[in-house]
Amino acid sequence: MRRRTTAALAALGVAPAVMLGGCAAPPELLRAEGVARADAAVAEFPAEIDALRHSAFTLGAAMLAAAPEQNQVTGPVSLLYAVAMLRAGAGGTTAEEMDKALGLPEQNLDAALNSLLAQWEEFDGDPGSVDEEEPPGKPLMHLANGVFVDAQTPTGDNYLRLLAEHYGSGVYPVDYSAPSTKAAMDAWVDRHTGGRITEAPGSYDPGNTLTLLNAVYFAAAWEQPFDPSATEDADFTTASGEKVSVPMMGNLVQAWYARGTGWQGLDLPYGDGFVMRLVLPDGGSPVLDQAGLAEVATVMDDAAEALVVLELPRWNHTHRQDLLPILRGLGLDETFGPDPDLEAIQQDASVTGAAQQANITVGEKGTIAAAVTQLDVMSGSLPPQPDIELSFDRPFLYQIIHLPTGFPLFLGTVMDPR
Repeated sequence: MRRRTTAALAALGVAPAVMLGGCAAPPELLRAEGVARADAAVAEFPAEIDALRHSAFTLGAAMLAAAPEQNQVTGPVSLLYAVAMLRAGAGGTTAEEMDKALGLPEQNLDAALNSLLAQWEEFDGDPGSVDEEEPPGKPLMHLANGVFVDAQTPTGDNYLRLLAEHYGSGVYPVDYSAPSTKAAMDAWVDRHTGGRITEAPGSYDPGNTLTLLNAVYFAAAWEQPFDPSATEDADFTTASGEKVSVPMMGNLVQAWYARGTGWQGLDLPYGDGFVMRLVLPDGGSPVLDQAGLAEVATVMDDAAEALVVLELPRWNHTHRQDLLPILRGLGLDETFGPDPDLEAIQQDASVTGAAQQANITVGEKGTIAAAVTQLDVMSGSLPPQPDIELSFDRPFLYQIIHLPTGFPLFLGTVMDPR
């Protein structure tokens, strides 16, 4: 007989009576009694936080490289927290692979991420309170971690305790076979993105037994807003060389400017240390790899303040990505393969899905953006994976053969199956 997750949660002080919710509202967050978030010394982990910054750029560069011809908006910090929550339950060669591929700090990973949360807490607030027509003068940055677990599947209590201590996440016990569970996940996403994203980005599988969710929401007014009356239609040359007419905002701004090798950059301030970093290549694609992003960061660290006549288009973009091929492409074959060491999470656990959805609106008054990352885990053996995918989506030949004699009873072609 399987031991229930109820037992593990009870050991953490969570009452079984409120285990399952049957409504579409997000289930109540169950925090383990006596397992408060660990104290986070903001300046205690400088080396680890520097490593995590590089990890975020590594993840962001990989996401950008996956769709270089599209309008993209990605959430590297969102993916970093989701992957780190998975790493918290990894062992053996799986943990080693994650650390090496992503450049994660060898020690104090969870404590350093908790320290980052502490640094950002002064900007936390309710995304639902933001008037998107009037972005807040003080930037609002909201980061949330959610852990949905199947109440009938044994889940490591030490793992749940670690997530409560360092990621501020409780546990949402659910029944994956119930339709209300997807609705509950969607409601969680909606709540933590202020309605900008209304559904969890991954496809829902009732066979899953654990889901890690991270949401990052950002809203801020420009320190020097653009005058809407100065916005005029102007030409924009697309990647294909086509010239199109778009609304182009105009402003005279005091900002940090620098020129690198083959590009120039501008840090356009919001306030309280937040900026939008704009990088304009002299030619070619604006998509940079991790080394390119690191170079931009280094050069912009020494940027000089300048008075800039700025023309910037408005944009409003949404982007969704399947993250499994991207993460495997970083060398995480074991972690996101059929047999990782995630025993600290659940027995025979493996990741069945990874996805992110993000969006951004940039206009004269400021910026609103949100990203949600979802990692799904299944306990038990995965169904067998096909060796080949074959689609007869073009003309083909067919035969009906009597195998003992090899004679073709019928032979034909399908040129148009209508």
